[in-house]
Amino acid sequence: MPAVPRSILALSLAGLAGAGVAAAAASAARDEATPRIVAEPVATVEVSEPVRQVSSGPVPARDDIYPFYMPMNGLHRPAITLLVKCDASRAAGREVYQGRDGASLYGRAEGGYEFVYEALDGAGRPCVYPFSPWMPDIVGALQGTQYIMRSSIPGRQVTFRTDGEWAAINLRMFEVGTQRVHFEMRDIALDFPGAIQRMGALHLEVVDTARPGLFTAVLRRSKIFGGKNAIFVPGGETMLYVEDSEIAGNVGTNVDQEHSTYINGTLVSHFRHSTWRGQRAWKDQASGHQLKDKAYLRVYEDVTVENTPNGGPPSAMPLADISAFGFTWTNGLHLKRQAPAQEPREGLVDLRTEIVYGARDHYPWNLLVSPDWRMPAAPLTALDKVYLSVFFNTTVESFRPEPFVFALRSQGDALGGDNGDIVEGDDRTTRAQQRMVSLAFDTEGRMQRVYAPGGWTYVNPALPAGAEWVTDRDAFIRHALGLIGR
Repeated sequence: MPAVPRSILALSLAGLAGAGVAAAAASAARDEATPRIVAEPVATVEVSEPVRQVSSGPVPARDDIYPFYMPMNGLHRPAITLLVKCDASRAAGREVYQGRDGASLYGRAEGGYEFVYEALDGAGRPCVYPFSPWMPDIVGALQGTQYIMRSSIPGRQVTFRTDGEWAAINLRMFEVGTQRVHFEMRDIALDFPGAIQRMGALHLEVVDTARPGLFTAVLRRSKIFGGKNAIFVPGGETMLYVEDSEIAGNVGTNVDQEHSTYINGTLVSHFRHSTWRGQRAWKDQASGHQLKDKAYLRVYEDVTVENTPNGGPPSAMPLADISAFGFTWTNGLHLKRQAPAQEPREGLVDLRTEIVYGARDHYPWNLLVSPDWRMPAAPLTALDKVYLSVFFNTTVESFRPEPFVFALRSQGDALGGDNGDIVEGDDRTTRAQQRMVSLAFDTEGRMQRVYAPGGWTYVNPALPAGAEWVTDRDAFIRHALGLIGR
């Protein structure tokens, strides 16, 4: 069997909901079970008049450590630093600043910013700001800029709470092109139960990106609830990293097209020690997914996905809707399904092929079957030449024995639709024509079988010599990104 640590299965995310301190305290212990992610640090901002910094809680692991594949060199210190005070802001119903005031920006920010929110009120309690964060328009050159929103005390979460229909953190950048931009949110909870108008409670609206440009977004110790989708990320040259966080659900009204998280054709989704739940469902519709992730590369480590009800019955759809095009590597994926009002759609993780979400240069090989590919007689010897998904140590909790956990759908032979992104003819292609393989190791829980019938799928296979790299997270990432020059 692959040498993938099983101790990750003993971890618990029960305290993640608002428990930034507990998550931070457990970080060091968890990292003993998973490889340390190290990259060049981002320059921190020193301020001469810090807001209250008294804390009795433990300090989390360093926040200037990033995934090795995420290039952090070349980023500049934010040109703007604003310090938001708790009690004065609560009394005013808007941001009240210490030192430089937000009004000095006249609604426009150039050169990047860091917004620091006082973590505690005057009584030493976690601060709850009764409004949505103010977001200035981003102007000027974007190259090397950073946009950071954080609590004043690492590991002490602040909360923004309002019933407003338009509440959101909406980071907006257009015509980014080949520039390098970074966003970060640390120790922040968004509680927006009325935000039915916003595409996302966190909407990373960074568009018109192009190689070799890159937008990276990092979320640590955060909780997000609200919006049509709790998180919405449009397609582009984007890498999203989420750690020690809870994505607690959406409040949209178009329930079959909105999800707890909706990630379009991006480069990377990397999630660690986090939970996805709470897709808003209706009793007479199958509704949406907890996690709809169409990145080229997905890495999930100790991630829980569950159809916890939110203002209605649990969703009947598969918990995770991900693309079979590209690459997926998971270790310790915890799938939990409650009984929906409708007959549930079969499967918990759906590796789908009917729509192409990402830019064509995000993929090294044809997304359709083609004459230049036939699966070799021994597919496990060709894992470096196919779109690949690998699932280690998956656990399943369900109200019923699930017919299967994973489904690998088939490639088609034509593209159609108005935008040429609809895959057609998957019923006309053969198994030998498919250029996709899925492997599952040590899947446990209430299920009848691991995979749906069809496709090149393997349960606990003995890997041939030379294929051991699929058990190594970093080697897997390097392989996937190396194929597309990233």
